[in-house]
Amino acid sequence: MSKRLRGPLLVSVVLTGALTTRYGPARMAPDHTSMPATRTISLEAIRAAADAVYPVVTRTPLVRLTVPAESGLSADSELYLKLETFQPIGSFKIRGAYNALRQLSADDLAQGVWTVSAGNAAQGVALAACTLGADCAVLVMDTAPATKLAAIERLGARIVKASYDECWQAVETHGSDRMEGVFVHPFDDDRFIAGNATIGLEILEDLPDVDAVVAPIGGGGLIAGVGSALKALRPQTRIYAAEPVTAAPLAASLQAGAASRFPGWVASFVDGAGGKAVLPSMWPLLSALVTDSIVVSLDDVARAMRLVAESAHVIAEGAAACAVAAALSGRVGAGKTVAVVSGGNIDLARFAALTAG
Repeated sequence: MSKRLRGPLLVSVVLTGALTTRYGPARMAPDHTSMPATRTISLEAIRAAADAVYPVVTRTPLVRLTVPAESGLSADSELYLKLETFQPIGSFKIRGAYNALRQLSADDLAQGVWTVSAGNAAQGVALAACTLGADCAVLVMDTAPATKLAAIERLGARIVKASYDECWQAVETHGSDRMEGVFVHPFDDDRFIAGNATIGLEILEDLPDVDAVVAPIGGGGLIAGVGSALKALRPQTRIYAAEPVTAAPLAASLQAGAASRFPGWVASFVDGAGGKAVLPSMWPLLSALVTDSIVVSLDDVARAMRLVAESAHVIAEGAAACAVAAALSGRVGAGKTVAVVSGGNIDLARFAALTAG
């Protein structure tokens, strides 16, 4: 394990999918129907990531949150925030992005890389590419906040705007005929997931007796990584996904017992969570690791954003606050719960409007 992981930083207040592949206009999409029913991220791969990512990744603090009495949290429970807002890009995505890109060959890096993103994965891949000397382009959803677009440009990546539907198609097919270079999938990539899993190692170092962890889910790369680390080292820990009521495909999938699409999907300020569907290739991981998905209202998410700002003095974007709202719902059970505050990249005017009530 990386020497950078030694010592607590607790603050009070196996299916290997297509990892990184070049796609041209004529390349066929992966055939998910023929995929095996199991997929795992090994502890060896997670520890290898921990040994490699910290020159770029920040080891983030775990902060205990003062919870109001009227919340759904039981009296014998404690809530902690894992503050991925402290990453150099303001999001956990740098962990997976750097771990994936660092394993590319020199020839791959020379061709340049690209990804598809609502904003945070784009920043992660852009920073990793810049660090490793590779060109980067990103297919970015046209609903991405201006603050995320500005950050991507500062990191030197070329932005190609697209509709949410076009971006989601690239996510599902692992490619786009508008992009060139080596595709780095923003979540359906074992190396990306292993990088994200270093969050789980840090949580266990700071809170070895953690009872539950709640993480937002968009595509599933964050919760799959954290869940893989915890399952290997503390299997009794409960793992909960957090989804907004406007986009909850994992809840639908768990109910159906198979990867499913979410009917009536609606875009919202929770832009980093709540995809249109659970990818069949991600289902073996998510179904094995996730205890349940907690679906919360947009009002609950906005209240959680305000609580985190007032009590922890941290700006949480919609997806991050979604995890806090789920943790406060009373549905995670008693004990010590960690909510992964996945990022803080939100336009300040939008944040102020959402938390003003």
